Amino acid sequence: MKKLLLIRHAKSSWDFYNEDFDRPLNDRGHKNAPEMAKRLLKQDIKIDAFVSSPAVRALSTAEYFAKAYDVKSKHIITIPSLYHAAPEIFYSVIEELDDELKTVAIFSHNPGITEFANEQTNTRIDNLPTCGIFAIKADIKHWTEFRNGDKDLWFFDYPKSGN
Repeated sequence: MKKLLLIRHAKSSWDFYNEDFDRPLNDRGHKNAPEMAKRLLKQDIKIDAFVSSPAVRALSTAEYFAKAYDVKSKHIITIPSLYHAAPEIFYSVIEELDDELKTVAIFSHNPGITEFANEQTNTRIDNLPTCGIFAIKADIKHWTEFRNGDKDLWFFDYPKSGN
């Protein structure tokens, strides 16, 4: 069994709209990211790897989660292709994961992360909200089997859900 946490970056500032890649988190983003990480910790969810788009807002979100898990930022794996990735990129990234990893968190952007989430299970969402988590359980032994493996929604959570 493999578990995948698809996490959209936390709310970002539009003050730097002309430099999309460099947009930082806004105040709500700085609040929501650590709160969502704590929700995972309360559920006793172990994360073996943090994989992120290198865009400032995604990487900052990943850093909040890593900090909550007492993982140094330098251990976050950044993959440039996750910046505004299409679903096919997510598959490629997942297929390259080390099979020793049981639970992986991937931090990325809309619309691709929502599109990818909607391809995985029978559960459909209109939009993965900022700092939302779409969690999947895959009945596979190897990450290379993810694309065609049996998958189910594990849980779906986001800041305004009230969980």
